[in-house]
Amino acid sequence: MTASLSIVIPTYNSRAVLPRTASALKNTEGGSLIHEVIVVDGGSKDGTREVAETLGAKVIEAPASRGGQLSVGGAQATAEWFLFLHADTRLDAAWHQIVAAFIEDPANRDHAAVFRFALDDPDPRARRVERITHWRNRVLGLPYGDQGLLISRDFYKQLGGFRPFPLMEDVDLVRRIGRRRICCLPATATTSAVRYRRDGWWLRPIRNVALLALFSLGTPPRLLTRLY
Repeated sequence: MTASLSIVIPTYNSRAVLPRTASALKNTEGGSLIHEVIVVDGGSKDGTREVAETLGAKVIEAPASRGGQLSVGGAQATAEWFLFLHADTRLDAAWHQIVAAFIEDPANRDHAAVFRFALDDPDPRARRVERITHWRNRVLGLPYGDQGLLISRDFYKQLGGFRPFPLMEDVDLVRRIGRRRICCLPATATTSAVRYRRDGWWLRPIRNVALLALFSLGTPPRLLTRLY
């Protein structure tokens, strides 16, 4: 019998993107796999909470901090496996079968998985960002949160879960998991490219690299938010 899955989604003013993310989860056979969808809202002012409730999600309020929201969601989740997913990230139609196969393998109880990264923009510069991300995953073993994170409840608890960082909470947890215990699933997570269009197709990746370097040098995440 397939293990159950808790999906945890942190939100903040996510009304415009949340329905598409939720639809991608339910417009497949994934409904039989999903035990619950938990939306952890950081005080949205655009009706995100009401939209989440309409979509059938369990909604929890928490202070606006992505790491803190993910931590709260992980503490409330009750299934055997957790899938942490950003509100503007949509999984492709193959996700259900691929996730089910991963969690049914007992060898993966102390491993985690992410999805292939893609951006929802036809601009050739988006393909360049995708290639950079694939390189970072392959060479550095550092997937970011916009690729989702699939992990068993026991392993997540053993690692101490997400720390309540406002930024770099994904890098922090991935490092504790270890690159040898993370695999990339053959399914795609497509994320909104709005930040790249807004901040610049070159500037946004450069800023991300700078933030990662500063975090690696020990800069507190609360200070990094000023640069984000």
